[in-house]
Amino acid sequence: MPRVIASIPSPENGFFEVGPVTVHMYGLMLLLAIAVCILVTGLRWTKRPGEMGGDWDLLLRIAVWGVAAGIVGARAYHVITSWSEVPDPKWQGVFMVWKGGLGVWGGIFLGTVVGAIVARRAGKSAFGLMDAAAPGLLLAHGIGRFGNWWNQELYGKPTDRPWGLEIAPENRPFEFPDSETFHPTFLYEFIYVTVCAGILLLLDRRFRFKPPALFALYVMLYSFGRFFEELLRIDPAHEYGPLRLNAWVSIVVFVLATVFFVWWQFLRRPRERRPAAAKPPEGPAMAIPKGRVRH
Repeated sequence: MPRVIASIPSPENGFFEVGPVTVHMYGLMLLLAIAVCILVTGLRWTKRPGEMGGDWDLLLRIAVWGVAAGIVGARAYHVITSWSEVPDPKWQGVFMVWKGGLGVWGGIFLGTVVGAIVARRAGKSAFGLMDAAAPGLLLAHGIGRFGNWWNQELYGKPTDRPWGLEIAPENRPFEFPDSETFHPTFLYEFIYVTVCAGILLLLDRRFRFKPPALFALYVMLYSFGRFFEELLRIDPAHEYGPLRLNAWVSIVVFVLATVFFVWWQFLRRPRERRPAAAKPPEGPAMAIPKGRVRH
C-alpha cells in the first residue's frame, strides 16, 4: 500500500539565534507548556468559591514557586536515574536543562508539594488547587514533548508507518543505524494527553468529585498512557526484568492513584466535626447585687 504521508520531518537543529542570544526550542516549549497550564488552571480556579478557589495574583505566586520546584524535581529525577546521560563535564551537565533530561515524575511530585504549601499558607485549599490544575497539567505534558521533537530524542522503535519520524543519522541509536523513521512518541503522547484533558473537563462538569479525586484521576490517566509509551521507547534506560524503570514507575503510580481515587471518592467517610464549645455572651459585665458583695 503506498504511503499517504512519507514521514514526519525533524528540525535540523533545536535552537535559533537572535543576535548574540541563542534560543533553545526545548526551553521555549517548556515555557509554552507552563503558560498553557497556568492559563487553564487560572480559568478554573478563579471560578471556584471560598477556599476552594483563588485569584490570579495568588495563582501566579504559586506558579512561580511550583514551576521552579517542578523543574528542580524533574532534573533531579533524571540525574539520579540516568546519570550516564548527563553531559560531560558532569558538574556542568547537571544544569544543562536545554539539552533535555527532565523526569516528569520528579517534577510532578516536587512541584505539587511546593504549590500546595504556598496555597495552604495563603488560606486556600491545596486539594482544590490540585483539581483545578489537573487538565492543564495534562496539556502541559503534551506541549512539553515537542521539545523532544526539536532535539530529536526520546523517540520510539523503527517503523515504516506513514507517520514515521525522520531521525538524522547522528541521532540514531547504534542498534539501528540504517533505520530512517521511528515511532513519534512525542506525537502519541500529545494526542493522548489532549484527549484525556478533554475527558477530565467533561467529567468535572458532569460529576461531583471530592478534591483531590480529579487530580488522582489525572495521575491515573497519564501513568496508564506513559506505560505503553515506555514499551515503544528505545533511548537508554535502566531495565529491571522485562521493563524499563519508568514503565515500573508507571505501574506503581497507577496502582497507588487508583486505590486512592476509589477510597477517597467512594469509600472514605468524612470526619464528623465536633460542635464548637458554647462561648459566654459578649457584652458588659453583669452587675453584682449590692447585698452580696464579698470582701
